[in-house]
Amino acid sequence: MRKEQHHKGWNEIKTNDSWAIFKIMGEFVNGFERMSQIGPCVSIFGSARTKPGEQYYEMAVEVAEAIAKAGYGVITGGGPGIMEAGNKGANLAGGTSVGLNIDLPFEQHDNPYIDPDKSLDFDYFFVRKVMFVKYSQGFVVMPGGFGTLDELFEAITLIQTNKIGTFPIILVGSDFWGGLFDWIKNTMLEAGTISAKDLDLIKLVDSGNEVVAIIDAFYKGHSMSPNF
Repeated sequence: MRKEQHHKGWNEIKTNDSWAIFKIMGEFVNGFERMSQIGPCVSIFGSARTKPGEQYYEMAVEVAEAIAKAGYGVITGGGPGIMEAGNKGANLAGGTSVGLNIDLPFEQHDNPYIDPDKSLDFDYFFVRKVMFVKYSQGFVVMPGGFGTLDELFEAITLIQTNKIGTFPIILVGSDFWGGLFDWIKNTMLEAGTISAKDLDLIKLVDSGNEVVAIIDAFYKGHSMSPNF
């Protein structure tokens, strides 16, 4: 009897897994159809826990404003904190403001600065990540936690392994990121686990104007502009 119950439970799990494929496909199709309409954008990542008035929240607003004024839209994870600041900056500059929301048990809720027709909801992190990578002309990484590090290192890995084309990856906040950047150079590079050229994939800055200058210089070098 126990063996029969075990097999029945396992078969139910397999059936649920099979049906989940259609939900995953639906998220991909909806994401591709809607994101393909938005034009060139830059993704901004950072902590959901950063509050308005704090240094990096206000810096994220400044960075997003500068990006939007340069002709790029802004994509964030759609939630509070740095994500809210990114959408707010784009909104203040009259630029495109996109939110890719993820269903989480805490922290995540839509912020009010996303364009009403440019808010997408996801159940699966990996589908959401594809949207960030596929539809971004650059990654701007503000101070954040594990989720921010996840996005940062996945992008670096995909570029390093030639799974996607190179695009700018910019860390904002030398006080926050300096220790990590030094560790990458002094520990990982010294140990031979990365190549010296891998360091060129990352830029470290402290202002929105520096972010825009790096992105513009990169795309001018590739004969591209915000209107491509």
